Amino acid sequence: MVLTKEELISAIKDEVRLLQHLVSKVEPGMLEYRPVPQTRSLMEVLRYLTLFPGLHLRGTLVPVFDMQGWVNDFNAAAAAANARDLDQIKEAIGEQAAMAEGLLANYPESEFRSDLEMFGAKATRGVWVVRMVLNHYAAYRMQLFVYLKAAGRPELNTMNLWVGVDGPMQPPPV
Repeated sequence: MVLTKEELISAIKDEVRLLQHLVSKVEPGMLEYRPVPQTRSLMEVLRYLTLFPGLHLRGTLVPVFDMQGWVNDFNAAAAAANARDLDQIKEAIGEQAAMAEGLLANYPESEFRSDLEMFGAKATRGVWVVRMVLNHYAAYRMQLFVYLKAAGRPELNTMNLWVGVDGPMQPPPV
């Protein structure tokens, strides 16, 4: 794997930190915002952000991926996520770093090079972790950022999205 296990844990912790920053910008009146009727509401996006990290990480670490087991895990995680209010969402996101560290702490780093078939495709576990966990974090963090801007937080900028801080955008040094 391109990342060491420690780097993977650090990357997940950073994603959690970035999400916590963005979630702190959510106001209760924004929760029903959706760009068009067929899309998730801001609340539904937030709830999904509490669901996928554990689901996908556990799915990539099992000895053999079992679609029915994954569906059962998804349904249980979705039921829990759909019952969360905004404060519970913030708490659940805050617990993700420790969850990931707990799942990965004793996982043999060599296993990230082993093959795993998920959803009818084969790749190494390391590739699946990047696709299913890190890529999902980046994608849904971006969706949350866009929703926040459209729902009434136009002051948010690249610093909020990629650095996790408030403040003006700084031009890169020349």
